[in-house]
Amino acid sequence: MKAIIVDDEARARTLLGKMLAEFCPDVEVVADCADLPTGVKAIRKMKPDVVFLDIEMPGHSGLELLDFFDEQEITFSIIFVTAYNNYAIRAFKMSAVDYLLKPVEPNDLEQAVERLRKRNLKDRNNTLSLLKENMKESTLEKIAVPDAHTIRFLKLTDIVYFKADNTYTDILFDDGNKLTISRTLKNIEDTLQGTAVFFRCHKSYIINTRYMTDYIKSDGGYLLLKGKHQVPVSPDKVQELLALIAFVKR
Repeated sequence: MKAIIVDDEARARTLLGKMLAEFCPDVEVVADCADLPTGVKAIRKMKPDVVFLDIEMPGHSGLELLDFFDEQEITFSIIFVTAYNNYAIRAFKMSAVDYLLKPVEPNDLEQAVERLRKRNLKDRNNTLSLLKENMKESTLEKIAVPDAHTIRFLKLTDIVYFKADNTYTDILFDDGNKLTISRTLKNIEDTLQGTAVFFRCHKSYIINTRYMTDYIKSDGGYLLLKGKHQVPVSPDKVQELLALIAFVKR
């Protein structure tokens, strides 16, 4: 079985390739690609049986892959590899697509490959359109918040974190600006339920995981966002946080 790995993280591609070689030796990785356009070229050239596809990559979502191919060209299956949280995983399950959750476990990988052998190619790929619809329910682009006598529409991609301030919430933006709104952090958490990238790491903080740069284990454990903003992490949230990110194992 020929396979192509498409993931913007070099470490994730290397780790998955090594795992396939060890636990699924009849799966041959014929190419690994750092972005979707390169992946499309490799697929056309190498004619793989399966593509291990990350969803969140710069420039393109992995969900756009089949948009590059005519129906008769789709002779490969897809196994999504993702660090999405549990809300988005519901969309995968509802759509009956094959997926692996980062960090990938050997047993999960073996089972995914085995399911691949048993399921019909057309049935597998027809589920992608259903997944796109279900993922929309797990993704917000903006939220509306009160600001004096106006309602502001905030792009979630611009928000670094939310911080509780009694019955108010401070919102820090990517450009350094801050907005204080008369809503509790619990209100914000309920509004963001179903989004893939926001995580409540502490009773006082909800962070945008895209801005994480480091987790510091000392001083009780805290995160660096954009390399400079220190945000505490509750001890009971550490493992859940690390499970969202592909982790290089010993």
